[in-house]
Amino acid sequence: MANSETFRPGFRISEIDVGVLILGTVGSPLLARLEESLAFATLFTIAHFFLFCNVLRMTRSLELLWAALFVVFAASSFLIGFPAWGHTFTVMLAVTVIFAIIHVLQPSYHGAFWKQINPNLPHWWAIHGADRR
Repeated sequence: MANSETFRPGFRISEIDVGVLILGTVGSPLLARLEESLAFATLFTIAHFFLFCNVLRMTRSLELLWAALFVVFAASSFLIGFPAWGHTFTVMLAVTVIFAIIHVLQPSYHGAFWKQINPNLPHWWAIHGADRR
């Protein structure tokens, strides 16, 4: 395994990532038997896991903030019916777009298409290293 200082930007995927994607995709129809909205919420979360961890390689702080917001909205939608699930998903998609824009505009952006979006990344990485992402 490469150390944290190794420069390896771009899309990535691991066996664990594939496992999470498979489990979420297989588990979602099982949840649909209990509650359709939970099945869709599972797929929604799995898609965001893939986008954030593998495609954009988003910073941990933005990932955790997104997750906290989703838990609050989803719990409220599930437990008290407000906001409606459709509104929860719409708001969270808007948050996703905002967070993605914030992330790709950072000088440390190292996800998919980094050469086109952030061509100065190798210079930034040489100065700051992986520990300041």
